[in-house]
Amino acid sequence: MDIAQCYAFLNTEPGPGFDWCFLLWSVMPALIKAVPISLFLLVTSGVIGNLLAVPIAVARVSRNPLLWMPSYAFILVMRGTPLLVQIYLIYYGLGQVLGGMTWDGTPMMRAFPFLRDAIYYAIFALTLNTAGYTGEILRGAILAVPHGEIEAGRAFGMSKWLIFRRITLPRAIRICLPTMSTETILLLKATALASTITVYEVLGTAQFIRQQSFRTYETLIGAGIVYIVLVFILTRILNWLERYLNKDRESPVAIPLAQTVKP
Repeated sequence: MDIAQCYAFLNTEPGPGFDWCFLLWSVMPALIKAVPISLFLLVTSGVIGNLLAVPIAVARVSRNPLLWMPSYAFILVMRGTPLLVQIYLIYYGLGQVLGGMTWDGTPMMRAFPFLRDAIYYAIFALTLNTAGYTGEILRGAILAVPHGEIEAGRAFGMSKWLIFRRITLPRAIRICLPTMSTETILLLKATALASTITVYEVLGTAQFIRQQSFRTYETLIGAGIVYIVLVFILTRILNWLERYLNKDRESPVAIPLAQTVKP
C-alpha cells in the first residue's frame, strides 16, 4: 500500500487537517532512515564522554588543587551553561577562530574534512557535556565506595593504582549505574539539538519535512513516536545491564524448609 492507496482506503483526500497517510507513508520512513545518525551521535559522544569522565572524576576527588580546581571549573561550566549555548559556541566559535588559519598553505577548513561537517562539532559538544555531568556523577560514586572494601585491598598488599582499578572504579560504576542510565537517556534526547546546526538526525529531518510541507503536527508527532520507541528500547537494554552487573542485589531464592531438613 502506498500513500494514494492509503487515501483511498480511508476515503479521504489531502487537506489542512491532520493527515494520517502523510504521517505513516511520508514522515515515518524518512525519520526511520535518520535514526542511525541519532544513534551514531549517542554512541560516539556517550562512549568518549564517559571515558573522559573517569580522569575528571579522579581529579575532582584529589586533594591536589592543581588537579581538582581545573576539574571543578570544567564541571561547573558544563553543568552551568545550556547545551545549546555550548553547541553554538563550538560550531560558530571554532569556525570563526579557525577560518583564517592555514595548514601547509591550505585553509584549515578545507584541509581537515571534520572541520567542515557539522556532525563532528555536535559530537564534540555532546562529548564535553557528557564528560562534565558523568564526571560529577562518578565523583559521588567514588566517594560512596565502602571504605571497608578499600581496606580489604590494602590488607592484600594491593597498590593504590591496583585498588582503584580492581575495587574502587568497578564498585563506583555499579553504584552510579542507575544514574548513568538516566544520563544516557537524556543524552539520546539531547542529540535532537544537533538539528540546530544542520545535522539531519531525527528531529532535523522532521524539521526539514515541516519546512517543505508546512505540516507541523504530523512531523513533530512522528519524531516524538520515534524517540519514544528509542527510549523504550534503550531503557530495556540499560535495565538488563544494571541487573547483570548487580547480581548481588537480587533477592535470594527461597528454599522450602522441608527440603533443608534431613530425614
